[in-house]
Amino acid sequence: MNLPSKITICEVGLRDGLQNEAKILQTSEKLEIAKDLIDAGFKVIELGSFMSPKAVPQMADTDELYKQLNQVDEVELRALIANKKGVERAINCGCRKVKINVSASRGHNLANLNMTPEESVAGFKEIVDMAAEHGIEVSGSISMPFGSPWEGKIPLEDVQSIVEAYLNVGVSEISLSDASGMAVPNQVYEMCSKMKERYPQVKWWLHFHNTRGMAMANIIAAMQAGMTQFDSSFCGLGGCPFVPGAAGNVSSEDVVHMMDEMGIETGIDIVKLIELSKKVRQMVGHDTDSYILKAGRSKDLIKK
Repeated sequence: MNLPSKITICEVGLRDGLQNEAKILQTSEKLEIAKDLIDAGFKVIELGSFMSPKAVPQMADTDELYKQLNQVDEVELRALIANKKGVERAINCGCRKVKINVSASRGHNLANLNMTPEESVAGFKEIVDMAAEHGIEVSGSISMPFGSPWEGKIPLEDVQSIVEAYLNVGVSEISLSDASGMAVPNQVYEMCSKMKERYPQVKWWLHFHNTRGMAMANIIAAMQAGMTQFDSSFCGLGGCPFVPGAAGNVSSEDVVHMMDEMGIETGIDIVKLIELSKKVRQMVGHDTDSYILKAGRSKDLIKK
């Protein structure tokens, strides 16, 4: 197998995981989680989002979280935004990296925003310009590039046109986000291979939901295509409220365990991560979709 020797994992549980929880954690609890993630070795963390507190009350304290945590050396703390207001909040609380998102599903985008995906991205220019004036980096995300409940399979050309729209407004770090959980390995390999070849200037991230149990296989397929940056969520928390039956993100401890067993470096301490995830499971008050939290590490089963 043609696999990399190391990968980078962005922990998205504090944003994509907790925003889907009925129980809203205290800022002090989130701060504890963030510090534990940094201690475990994560170098990229999605700390929260600057969305309307009325729409996403779970993320209402993201500004305070940034203020209390401050900047951490050699750790990228990013947040999701939707508009210029998000940039303003990022400026005021010291956030240095924001992410914007658009759907690859034309039907979805038109229904929600009355715009094509390309028109949505073109509208991001003022956000990118404003962020740049204040030294804030901007990355972009494309939701449902591998499949959508509205259209089924998304044509590769549609995804490429969104990539080009992002590049036109100055965004060259892009995530392919399987929010619908419809991706399959051969499709992931083909799309990732073509994207890397056509857009070598792009810094790619892959974001897989484990809705149908395909996330780990899709990560392997993406690695074989040369991708080395992936999102995951502690405990496997998360989901997409706009997609029927959507389960959570792929579990961070499951991904790190698999990489450890395969000899692929992540820089993350699996023991510390498992302890953190156990703590989070207690905080949210329910069982989660994490194989490692249920079964433990393979190494722990070997008789001495």
